[in-house]
Amino acid sequence: MILQGSFFSTYLEMETGLSIYLPNKALGSQAHKVIYLLHGLCGNNADWLNYTMLPVFAERYDAIFIMGEVGRSFYTDMQYGQKYFSYYAKELPQVVKNVFNISAKREDTFAIGASMGGYGALKLAFSNPGEYGGCAAFSPACLFLKEGLGIMENNTSEQNNQLFGKQLVQDFQAIFGQDFCSKPEFELTELAQRAFLKGESPSLYLSCGTEDSFLEENRRFNNVLHTMGSPCTFEERTGEHNWIFFNQALEKALEFFFPIQET
Repeated sequence: MILQGSFFSTYLEMETGLSIYLPNKALGSQAHKVIYLLHGLCGNNADWLNYTMLPVFAERYDAIFIMGEVGRSFYTDMQYGQKYFSYYAKELPQVVKNVFNISAKREDTFAIGASMGGYGALKLAFSNPGEYGGCAAFSPACLFLKEGLGIMENNTSEQNNQLFGKQLVQDFQAIFGQDFCSKPEFELTELAQRAFLKGESPSLYLSCGTEDSFLEENRRFNNVLHTMGSPCTFEERTGEHNWIFFNQALEKALEFFFPIQET
């Protein structure tokens, strides 16, 4: 069953789009697992339904798939804009629990995202490690955000526009402020370290294509996680930064979190 519509968010102070997929197995009376699917920079709440085989993959599992919308915010409470992280971390889960019979167990709650959504999924899980049992990120962006913001801060406007593109520079100014100020709650390595020290690191699955421009950054991030002792499964497979790869990665991630028992 596919549900699509909008509702008024008190955190965003506006209507916001929402897509939900309920497999047949999730129509029973028992509490169900929940998987939040986070879209990328140029996407919206319908991307996972439009560009992947989610309805096919989802029928194998007793889980409800939730797809919200955050614009180009990088799942952050913007300096000049809406509180998208608070919306996704606090309001959206509560809205979902008010409507559906969702399990409150950590081990039944997952965040999965691609590109900007990969950053968002990791940020969501590392910031709330007691609430998310698993997280998957496909070709995640901004894994070392502080470094990128530092470059932007030291560059001239013209240099930033040439290096990153004018639209992304404007996005980052709206999100992080005119001075591109980094904070600990933006930096994934710091959030991962906090979760690890609490003994609450979520189960992690990372995946990146061998032809993806983010590959080296993903390799480096995987090495950082292993150095700190945080458990992580990282897979490189042939592919680019596109929905062909993300579709395959989604199937692999679901198999990773929910191994199908052979009879």
